[in-house]
Amino acid sequence: MAHKLLLLTRENDQYRQLLTKLCLPNLEIVDDLMVDDSGHYTGGNINDADIWLAEPHLAASLLPHATAPKWLQSTFAGIDALMHPSLPHDYLLTNIRGVFGPLMSEYVFGYLLSHYRHHNAYIQQQQQQRWLPGSYGTLQGVKLLILGTGSIAQHLAKTAHHFGMTVSGLNRKGAPVSGFDNIDTIDKLADYLPLADVIVSVLPNTPQTKHILNAANLSLLKADAMLFNIGRGNAIELDALQAELTLQPQRQAILDVFEQEPLPADHPLWHYHNVTITPHIAAPSFPEQVTQIFSHNYQLWQQSKPLQYVVDVKQGY
Repeated sequence: MAHKLLLLTRENDQYRQLLTKLCLPNLEIVDDLMVDDSGHYTGGNINDADIWLAEPHLAASLLPHATAPKWLQSTFAGIDALMHPSLPHDYLLTNIRGVFGPLMSEYVFGYLLSHYRHHNAYIQQQQQQRWLPGSYGTLQGVKLLILGTGSIAQHLAKTAHHFGMTVSGLNRKGAPVSGFDNIDTIDKLADYLPLADVIVSVLPNTPQTKHILNAANLSLLKADAMLFNIGRGNAIELDALQAELTLQPQRQAILDVFEQEPLPADHPLWHYHNVTITPHIAAPSFPEQVTQIFSHNYQLWQQSKPLQYVVDVKQGY
């Protein structure tokens, strides 16, 4: 059976080239839409396609005006934009997984090593032509708490063990996961926060995880704890975090995701010396990797076999 594919990304030309080289059987790329910087579309008959390869926010704005595809392959891991109750959900939705662990580890441990080994201090000394050996920290023995225990968290845990850290992971059911020193349920969060030197949230966006790091929980952090949010922005109550970082200037927050993106230019956190803000770049989706996942799923689709990385709409991930 022939299938028609709609490309709905900001890198359509690159995806088209990659897919053309793969020569996937019985797959025709329809005249893809042109997407401008404002998110407006021109050209292309979107109702021709039974498969979409799409960025979630672009697909979400188009779904109300189109016949929903039979299958939508997201080019991102996060599919929050597609979960709004007003949008149709009568299609199979798959996302990208299994490729972000190494990138997330680079992001987290890049900042961790810089902090613990006092890179900034030695940079400043170099600028002042000062030779002043000093003490610095080590990751050996540091206690890492990861909120979430999926593939990204598992890769983080593996990297942490390489540096001699101890790793606890919290998930919804407390289900055992290999690679962690300890696993517990997320409702025990308050028991684990006071013990952690480093906390990394890779939680998805669900009603249960919204503002799980609220004022009460954030107040439990050690005075010199480091908090990373590389999952979804809604996990942290931002006003509460701002208050805690004001009270405890030794605490560090490295934030890559926010409830409102971009973070407003007038937000006070831009100017906090103990906050690092990055524009949702911890682990981008590379077209080459996305194409390989799509190709494998397409072959399964043709054979009427279950696809990889199917999103449970009820769970939101």
